[in-house]
Amino acid sequence: MLHQLDINNAFLHGHLEEHVYLKPPAGYEGVTAGKVCKLKKSLYGLKQASRCWNLELKKVLLGHDFKQCERDHSLFVRYKGHKCCIILVYVDDLLLTGDDEDSIAQMKLVLDGAFTIKDLGKLRYFLGIEVARNCKGTMINQRKYAIDIVKDAGMENCHAVTFPFPEGIKLSTDQGELLEDPEPYRRLIGKFLYLNLSRPDLSFSVQQLSQYLSSPRKPHFQAALHVVKYLKGTLNLGLFYPSETEHHLYGYSDADWGSCMHSGRSLTGYCVFLGSSLISWKTKKQKVVSKSSCEAELRSMSQTTSELAWVAGLFEDLGITVPTPVPLFCDNKSTEYIAHNAAFHE
Repeated sequence: MLHQLDINNAFLHGHLEEHVYLKPPAGYEGVTAGKVCKLKKSLYGLKQASRCWNLELKKVLLGHDFKQCERDHSLFVRYKGHKCCIILVYVDDLLLTGDDEDSIAQMKLVLDGAFTIKDLGKLRYFLGIEVARNCKGTMINQRKYAIDIVKDAGMENCHAVTFPFPEGIKLSTDQGELLEDPEPYRRLIGKFLYLNLSRPDLSFSVQQLSQYLSSPRKPHFQAALHVVKYLKGTLNLGLFYPSETEHHLYGYSDADWGSCMHSGRSLTGYCVFLGSSLISWKTKKQKVVSKSSCEAELRSMSQTTSELAWVAGLFEDLGITVPTPVPLFCDNKSTEYIAHNAAFHE
């Protein structure tokens, strides 16, 4: 079972390590001329407030036998015998899960005693992500968030399209008229970036459009509106994670050689599955120019391997054994030969 908590006034619980002074607030009667106040605990607005809060929460969790995961420092795990309790932290929002309801209830009391909490019950809506659970598995989507994007763009009555990016289009940094006000474009792309958390079908579109945030042009904005039209017809799409799936990790890797018309760099795309569940994906431009499609594919495989190693390590922190070796699939024979022969790796 997944539970959700919110810490009340989280940033006020942190203890300061530095000496911080402030002028007495207006209305404070104990003001002495020429004197200032010394802060003992953090306040909202301080640069170090979030770090102080995180250290305070970490101290409480470690004091109750939790271990901070090496691969993801926002994840805390505790094993007592055969009972497991897991806490995932996002600033002052916490997710609790495990195989023992008593441990979860006990941790709620501990956190409430240390900080005071707002118990939001079973997880249904978390940071814009809707969660639906039953005996068959868990479904996550961002339907409400996608609807808000369509409404904010004023395209509730538009005709939906079936492809997330205009077919055959090549966007450029110097073609098309510059937008007079680039802020609407930047806000829209920022929303797409967050929507990509549960919509892998938008990964390529977001990668392409986010390259032009500094000087967006009208063709870029038209392409972004095309994505909104696609959202209009796919509001209910999301990711389903079955409750029963094999603990086999595997990945798929691909590359688009020299696809960037300005830099000549290639595009990497990968996705990682646990059993039948998609758990990680990315579309990203490679850092260097590849001289052949084979080289571009090899770099893509290298990036995918790094992701697989990180995910495998994360499962190790959770106490889950992932069978090795982890399969990695690629559609380029030459790259496979290079990967199997260390002499060719140069």
